[in-house]
Amino acid sequence: MDFFDQIAEVFSLVRSKQQLQWLGVAIIYGTMSIITLIMYGLDKAAARKRESRISERSLLLCGLACGWPGGMLAQRLFRHKTVKPSFRIAFAGTVIFNCLVLSMLFL
Repeated sequence: MDFFDQIAEVFSLVRSKQQLQWLGVAIIYGTMSIITLIMYGLDKAAARKRESRISERSLLLCGLACGWPGGMLAQRLFRHKTVKPSFRIAFAGTVIFNCLVLSMLFL
């Protein structure tokens, strides 16, 4: 079974518009979480080497753009961005915002 057959199989399991919407949300959150996780890892590596860093604003924007699960995982994996109170508060705001938007769309 090749890649396109696998994709067709996944979509054949989707039986309603709401299931398709949830699949889309899962794909977006999964993709952005991976990107955000990588960005945190690159920033942590740059911090250790004392090289130029990825801005906190960029990390927060990735979290806001549905990447907060990856950001949360990266904070635990890399022990990165876990101490600074202003970043933690802003990050929590991205999580809350995302949860509110999801609840408005699907409830």
